[in-house]
Amino acid sequence: MTVPVRSLHVADVREAEDLTAFLARLLHYDRAAAVRLQAGGPQGPGPHLAVFGRPPSFEVLAIRTARLGDPVLLDVTVSAGELLEGISGSGFTVPAPVTGPPWAGVLPPRGGWSELPGLPGEAEMRAAVSAAVAEFRARDEQLPPERRNRAERDRIGREIWSRTLAATPLPLRAVHAAQSLGFLRPGVPVALLSTGSWLRLRTPFGSIGVRVSGFGGLSVIPTRTG
Repeated sequence: MTVPVRSLHVADVREAEDLTAFLARLLHYDRAAAVRLQAGGPQGPGPHLAVFGRPPSFEVLAIRTARLGDPVLLDVTVSAGELLEGISGSGFTVPAPVTGPPWAGVLPPRGGWSELPGLPGEAEMRAAVSAAVAEFRARDEQLPPERRNRAERDRIGREIWSRTLAATPLPLRAVHAAQSLGFLRPGVPVALLSTGSWLRLRTPFGSIGVRVSGFGGLSVIPTRTG
């Protein structure tokens, strides 16, 4: 764990606002959510902060990046709620480290990504999510009273959201997460990338990472976290 700074400054206040919205959505799904922060590595051109979170409803890794005003070195896991409270304008305070959940020790590789073909457009992806949601509701309504319970609903949900999108290996739950977290917006460009056993749905507003069993054949090496 590397924490040489206690405060950060985002280069664009609009990116700070998007980061605020991202944290608020994570907390909507998990009030005790933690996020892993990394800066100082090859996140992109110029100094960048990468924020990793895992909304439990989707079983995916959500990644939001923001350009920083100055280069810093940072790698720490913190409370998402405390981080959200510390944002003011384009600056924010880095909260005290917390014990990281298991997912925070296994992040996607930073390099080696290549684009996969077959990803439909943003409108088609949103339509696929809407159709899946409608199917879930219809099947839930058709359940007899004695089977209308959490276990049965979870079974239906796993079946629907584990389906792959069009001709790609991307599970629908990744697209659902991208839309629910505000990454998949009308008219934005989207791309599907892969490296080893990881897939990444990338948009200008954030990415969704998911490990696909049997895809690529490479394992991910756990990394240390606070």
